[in-house]
Amino acid sequence: MSASMTKPFNRRMPPLRFVIARAGQYLVLIALALIILGPIVTAVLGGLKTTGELYSEPFGLPAIPRWENYTGIIASDTFWRQLGNSLIIVFGTVTLTVSSSALLAFVFSRLVFRGRELIFNFFTLGLLFPVTIAFLPVFIQVRQFSLIDSYFGVILPLVAFGIPGSTLILRGFFRAIPSELEDAAYIDGCGTLGFFWYVLLPLARPALGAIVVLQTIVSWNEYFLPLLVLTDDSKWPLTLGIMQFQGQFGTDWGRVMAFVSLLIVPAVLFYIVTQRYIVTGLTGGELKG
Repeated sequence: MSASMTKPFNRRMPPLRFVIARAGQYLVLIALALIILGPIVTAVLGGLKTTGELYSEPFGLPAIPRWENYTGIIASDTFWRQLGNSLIIVFGTVTLTVSSSALLAFVFSRLVFRGRELIFNFFTLGLLFPVTIAFLPVFIQVRQFSLIDSYFGVILPLVAFGIPGSTLILRGFFRAIPSELEDAAYIDGCGTLGFFWYVLLPLARPALGAIVVLQTIVSWNEYFLPLLVLTDDSKWPLTLGIMQFQGQFGTDWGRVMAFVSLLIVPAVLFYIVTQRYIVTGLTGGELKG
């Protein structure tokens, strides 16, 4: 009788090795989260310290929080001007990248012409050359087109390096749309551009959302390209604003940490809110199945 009574109970109990494995997984995830979030927490807390505290206790809590490090930055006109410059670069980069990539993906996925796959494979070679290793040729071309100290001198290279990956993502979505749907659109009176605008783009919203999120984060965090192109500090984005705290006799590291926090925290929050679009866009979204 006792055996029959304990048998159902034992079935509901998970095996010990399963519990240990699950606990190990959680420990690994917690460790990875601490490694990733550690620098962010350090920057936020560092923005509440003096330079001396950062040298003596870089990872400790501030003795007396210096909120003036944050409020002084937020109250300055320079911060808001640089924020506006960053938004201009982000908006221009995202708009041109999405529109150009969508048109190119449409050509490479739905139009049939000789050498299409060869041209597409050659086109995607741009994925092998990140902007960080192409500074010299990029700078020469920007100077040749008289784009030094221009927002377009930053936006156009970011667009050029963002188009190959974005086109690759969108092409997969466009090719997954059944040809019967295209035939039905043409029968209903849609032309080629009408099919692209009214059928393909609405169905590719997950991929478009993923591209918007990825390009927003990349252009928001870009540092070296604005440093290379923009010599007029009135056009500096937030990523270059850190240099304003470097004086002749030293650096106010407390305010630097506060400024870095104001730069990275919005990007982190934006990613947390929109990460579902990245996952959906890169895994197929509503076109799967």
